[in-house]
Amino acid sequence: MVTLFDREMSRRDVARHAGLLSQFAGVRLMTLGDGVERGIRMLEFRTGTGLRFTVLVDRALDIADCEHRGRSIGWNSPAGFRHPGLHDYEGEGGLAWLRSFSGLLVTCGLDHILFMDEEPAGHYVYGPRKTVSHSIHGRVGTIPARLTGYGERWEGERCILWCEGVVQQAAVFGEDLHLVRRIEADVGGNEIRLSDRVVNHGFYRTPHMFCYHINVGHPVLEEGSRYLAPIEDVVWAAHAGEAYRSSGVGYRTLPAPQDNFHEQVWQHEMQADEAGRVPVALVNDRIGLGFEVETRKDQFPCQFEWQNLQAGQYALGIEPSTNHVLGHAYARDNGELIWLEHGEERRYDTAFRVLDGAEAIAQTEEHIRSLALQPEDAFPPPSGSHRPIAGRGARP
Repeated sequence: MVTLFDREMSRRDVARHAGLLSQFAGVRLMTLGDGVERGIRMLEFRTGTGLRFTVLVDRALDIADCEHRGRSIGWNSPAGFRHPGLHDYEGEGGLAWLRSFSGLLVTCGLDHILFMDEEPAGHYVYGPRKTVSHSIHGRVGTIPARLTGYGERWEGERCILWCEGVVQQAAVFGEDLHLVRRIEADVGGNEIRLSDRVVNHGFYRTPHMFCYHINVGHPVLEEGSRYLAPIEDVVWAAHAGEAYRSSGVGYRTLPAPQDNFHEQVWQHEMQADEAGRVPVALVNDRIGLGFEVETRKDQFPCQFEWQNLQAGQYALGIEPSTNHVLGHAYARDNGELIWLEHGEERRYDTAFRVLDGAEAIAQTEEHIRSLALQPEDAFPPPSGSHRPIAGRGARP
């Protein structure tokens, strides 16, 4: 059964009330036609509950817009949803990625995340190539996908909206990594399920790093919004030291948009539940709306909180990561860089949930508090304890 318009409906009920499911819900493929987004293929999902989100086929099948009953959840930056043909990955000293950075979900990887780095290229066995140069957050987010399918599928009385595609990051004498992505949402539901596989399709031993930059904007983010997470330890803060408290913005409660605000990034050590899942949420109690991200700790052992509270760019990022915030060189030097042989893969299973109303927010907060009580101090001293990556999944 699906729940639509405050009633339970069978597949037969839905068919009796409309000639097409698209009257209530569905997935539609379209092409954007103006400005920097001209030519991008986009899938629009509607679940019938007021949850609507769009998937950019030509930008790694990332999620662009997201809203619930007309209230925006995802972040639209001033850079817009730039067509990948306009993107200069190598530009601005590796920071040109910021000119294509927008949306609820921006995927980072597949062989590099975080700030710029240069690594030895000997694993690619090509003499003229001495090093591999990485710009910020990697290449994958601006690579078009090959769309392998989309639509609606009934399983008994349950209807699933879905899409699938493959994003290939490859070079001659370099990596050949495939991101195989599936996105699902139930008709009558307020949840988005993301299932990713990163596969080494090539025959070189290849490094792999992966991160989701999940960006929540206004009105979920506004003055007084709360960041909820099962934080065992605050590991690191980009602004730690003498400037730690000078911005007046801690990790827990968010302010209104600021002028001349410098981004703040925190790394938190999270406690998983018995099944190895880690829930993190941003909630706005004033309007009764929140957004929850649930990941698996054995897949994403690290978590960052990104605060971009600058006026006109106002966003909070929830960032699950395969590696510590110290980046590619740290992972390589400490033996924590993932290496994939031909045919090897890593899986990532994530859920996004709209928290609609005070009751849904309270239930999520109670669940998070049952796992760990996050620090009361808005400026907890960072421990500097970057725990070893290996073996950090479900509770023993």
